Amino acid sequence: MDILTAMKERHSVRSYTDKKISSEIQCELRKTIDECNNEGNMNIQLCVDEPNAFSGKMAHYGNFKNVKNYIAIIGKKGDNLDERCGYYGEKIVLKAAQLGLNTCWVALTYSKSKVKCTVNRDEKLVCVIAIGYGETSGISRKTKTIEELSSVEGEMPEWFRKGMEAAQLAPTAVNQQKFNIILKGNEVKAKALMAFYSKVDLGIVKYHFEIGAGSNGWHWAE
Repeated sequence: MDILTAMKERHSVRSYTDKKISSEIQCELRKTIDECNNEGNMNIQLCVDEPNAFSGKMAHYGNFKNVKNYIAIIGKKGDNLDERCGYYGEKIVLKAAQLGLNTCWVALTYSKSKVKCTVNRDEKLVCVIAIGYGETSGISRKTKTIEELSSVEGEMPEWFRKGMEAAQLAPTAVNQQKFNIILKGNEVKAKALMAFYSKVDLGIVKYHFEIGAGSNGWHWAE
């Protein structure tokens, strides 16, 4: 499965089977995690066969069932930490989809104190990603139009439209899609609007946009 297909077919899943993640697939995931940690100054960790983080009332409130594996999204503290968490976390999410796994971004409905990970003094655990083999593959969700999510001076280039089509598929907290992507010349600016966890969402969206738009003919605004 290529990465664009993974974007289209991946949906949030909250209920999981008892099927274990093989050591081979764990190894592939950890390779991607290591790449993200090195590139993004992160300390993301894969936690397997560990049900305690999703055994409390918060998980029940979030309708999570049988979550025994998750990815702890941890990074060095800084102004752009939330965005980095979204960007690199989504890179891992899409790799997981390519490996046949299901996932769900989780911001609040888990027991943070029970997460089995190491967080150094200059780091922060921002969120986790439930991972495993879902009871279902999830369902697609409604999306705003490209015109609602973007602003373009003049005619919209095809590469920008492809980037926006990928951005439409990006998971966001409670499907709020509180972002705007602006094109001026060959410069693209992505803005997080005021909303719950919108800066994490922005990192997810930016990764999707980059994959859809490709690397030629444009750059992110400073």
